[in-house]
Amino acid sequence: MKSILYITDLYYEAKGRNYPEEDLYITSQLKEHFNLLICHPQQAIGFVEVADLIIVRNSGPVIYYQEYFNEFLSAVNEGSVAIFNSMDGKADMHGKQYLLELTQKKYPVIPTIDNIEELSTLGSAPHYILKPKLGADSIGMKIVAKSAISQHDLTDMLIQPFVSFVYEASFYYLNGQFQYALYAPDKKKRWELQEFIPNDTDLAFAQKFIAWNNMDWGIQRVDACRLDDSSWLLLELEDLNPFLSLDKLSEVRKKDFMDNFISAIRQQQEFLVSNEED
Repeated sequence: MKSILYITDLYYEAKGRNYPEEDLYITSQLKEHFNLLICHPQQAIGFVEVADLIIVRNSGPVIYYQEYFNEFLSAVNEGSVAIFNSMDGKADMHGKQYLLELTQKKYPVIPTIDNIEELSTLGSAPHYILKPKLGADSIGMKIVAKSAISQHDLTDMLIQPFVSFVYEASFYYLNGQFQYALYAPDKKKRWELQEFIPNDTDLAFAQKFIAWNNMDWGIQRVDACRLDDSSWLLLELEDLNPFLSLDKLSEVRKKDFMDNFISAIRQQQEFLVSNEED
């Protein structure tokens, strides 16, 4: 049996999400197929060499331990150990600057700027959202009136109009393949989710961002808001350690996801072995 270093913070308190419950479920399934070592994200460096594959799951916002995480990635690269997710994503794993690029490229994303001189390009809105470029989990986010924006320190901050929407939804992908979707019928309760059956138009929207990110492998979550005219705008593209909300899925859909996850891990390991033989 191959060995997996499974990185999670079972003590991180996330609003509306139960990290321990989700990761205990996932590891209970993985242990039937792999040797597992469960490790806190700030103790991972010492165990890199014992693993055939590293899986980063609910490890909490990296901004709390950025220096250690950078050292961890260096150790992974030096040891030539594969990591899941692959660290070649262009979205949230590097902060939220990618929202600027997507705006400039005319993707269906909430318009984003980082220069108050460009505020007129966002159109007219009564309120705006200020987000740290290196923020996570709504840390440092502020909702302010247009007249108050200049009163805030905008260093390393993003500016977005506060968009009126019907509800939020998340599309979950594994190795570029759609797995399931969830939505929050009450927009005031982000994590009270229900299963959502997307149509072809919905999936085409989400797929645009998966294609843009072009990761080698891993789990991604496309967070979006549905507008009054039924169109979508991207909120965020989580490509490092997105929470999966597996507890909101039916048993059948949850099992399907885990079967696919286990198959993806095996395929990854087979790929590594074939490369070593070459």
